[in-house]
Amino acid sequence: MSNTAPLPLLGLLCFDTALGRCALVWSSEGIVGAQLPEENARATRDRMRQRFSTAQEKLMPPPFVQQAVQGIQRLLAGESADHRELLAVPLDETALPTFNRCVLALTRQIPVGQTRSYGDIARALGQPGAARAVGRAEAGNPFAPIVPCHRVTGAAGQGVGFSAHGGLHTKQRLQLIEARAAGQATAVQQSLFD
Repeated sequence: MSNTAPLPLLGLLCFDTALGRCALVWSSEGIVGAQLPEENARATRDRMRQRFSTAQEKLMPPPFVQQAVQGIQRLLAGESADHRELLAVPLDETALPTFNRCVLALTRQIPVGQTRSYGDIARALGQPGAARAVGRAEAGNPFAPIVPCHRVTGAAGQGVGFSAHGGLHTKQRLQLIEARAAGQATAVQQSLFD
């Protein structure tokens, strides 16, 4: 007789956005993982299957997943300037260490079009020397862009790594889309969707 608990039932949904095909995986508790677009739709699906091998594709997701899809689509199209739109989406964070949960909770509070540094988040946690640990927690964020780790920068706003496909270019692109959505002037008026 096995002492292991049964794996939770996970749903998987891939959906189109202005930047490409994204994906969500969820449990009965909330979103377990989100995926920004990879180089193509198949790669996005494959990445999610690699991350969540037990997830089953669902055509009729629950309302909270539909809410997440709509919020992500609006965010990536530059149609949402309100970070609270995705705050209402429940997350299933049971697989995350407590420190990471705290980091991601603060990251979720960063308004669209604004950024915070890793140091800012470390100080807000009451751990001013933990900027690198904050960076590691952000790098392991399983919920991008619901948890907008692209809004977290290095010291003095410098761009540093981003684990999504396209790396720093994708991070800067997301920040540009959000700056425009928030009505901020940008120095470089490049296409949002190249």
